[in-house]
Amino acid sequence: MPSHAAAVDRATSGLDRRSELREFLRSRRARIKPENIGLPSYGRRRVPGLRREELAQLAGVSYAYYARLEQGYGETMSADVLDAVARVLRLSEEERDHLIRLAQPERQSTAQDAAPPQQLRPTVQHLLDTLGVPAYVVSRRLDILGWNRLATAVFGDWAQLPPEERNVARLIFLSPEASDRFAHPDRMALKVAGVLRINAGKSPQDSHLSSLIQELSQKSEDFRRLWARHEVSCGTSGESVRMRHPLVGEFDLVHEPMALPGGAPMRLVTYHAEPGSRSEEALRTLADWEMGRLR
Repeated sequence: MPSHAAAVDRATSGLDRRSELREFLRSRRARIKPENIGLPSYGRRRVPGLRREELAQLAGVSYAYYARLEQGYGETMSADVLDAVARVLRLSEEERDHLIRLAQPERQSTAQDAAPPQQLRPTVQHLLDTLGVPAYVVSRRLDILGWNRLATAVFGDWAQLPPEERNVARLIFLSPEASDRFAHPDRMALKVAGVLRINAGKSPQDSHLSSLIQELSQKSEDFRRLWARHEVSCGTSGESVRMRHPLVGEFDLVHEPMALPGGAPMRLVTYHAEPGSRSEEALRTLADWEMGRLR
């Protein structure tokens, strides 16, 4: 069994672009069953999924050419080759974009490596305060920069936490109380790890993001396990999330993340209930409870 230190090394090595590219491609080869794409499967395979030579043949390139890509040397690869590899591996749009960012980082803006913002513009906080749904703003490394009263009612009182602990990933992986607000915390944890993975691919030199991943790798076995899966996620819009609250029980909210323009990368994240649903009633109860708590 690998040591704890080795597991941490593997998790933090995800910020090394070539290592990340190599492990990402290997993980995606491993999930493809040869028989599902028309290849014969003879006996037992030493490793699961597609072999390098099979992927190269299906993508229409030489074995040596593909091997260089999996070794982390994708700078000279054409867009057609990367698209062919993505097609054979049946990558989602998010995964394909992640592959291209890792293979050809020169396409990325250096602005992605800027220090994370520490506070919101007053106009953005005013927007949060006027929204009638739970909402908050996060940085690229998932620091919670601002939120409204309904977010407090649903997720807990982040104002009681030190600023350095106001981070979605840190709460999900290191705070049982925070993760218990989700009826399926394992799903939320996988989604959060995927968001960090895709953001790390966008900004592999971001030392602030790297330090967060290193901390989570050292402190959370669940994070190390999920990080090793190389899942990527942008935080899908329109996804239903089942919440769990001690006051109203379980209810469903629809998750809607959106990028905020200008300055350092930030995302506005909102949650709303379907009109006329029991979940909308639960959300209204929580809003009344929060207003009463503040009086």
